[in-house]
Amino acid sequence: MKNGKFTFEQIPASLAELESIAPQYMSTPQGTAALFVLVLTHYPENPELALSMIDFLMGPKNISNYDRQFYRDRLSGKSYLPNSYFAGATPENNYTPTLPLTVEVTENPYSYDQEGYAKLYIASGGADSPRPLVLRLKPSTGEWFLWEQLLLADIRKPVAGDPWA
Repeated sequence: MKNGKFTFEQIPASLAELESIAPQYMSTPQGTAALFVLVLTHYPENPELALSMIDFLMGPKNISNYDRQFYRDRLSGKSYLPNSYFAGATPENNYTPTLPLTVEVTENPYSYDQEGYAKLYIASGGADSPRPLVLRLKPSTGEWFLWEQLLLADIRKPVAGDPWA
């Protein structure tokens, strides 16, 4: 099995920055999965930037209006959710990740059951089990693109600032 731990000094601030670093990551499904976590962090402050970056990571399959609504519904009022996928981010520290940012992507014996697809997992500090996402290989370029993600399910709420915690 091939798991990946990815460390980032910073989050790409623009689509152009993402496009410039993408080639060194998108040659593996793990790398594309890690980039997805990075771009999700833009959503609370700049949804359009995040969606343009997600669209890039989806490759030939463009982001749909349904996808746009799904991200809006799932991330509304949950600015902490994207950070929960970085190492060190827990409900107790208000999902503040340790620096540099680290994303660990894992697989299991069934991750490559369907040719050209990879079902990988990323742990959230606020969930009991890792969440899946599916990536698809574009054989003509050797790049892996985001096909499906299930990272936006609810997680435990941050404890910091919660008078009922």
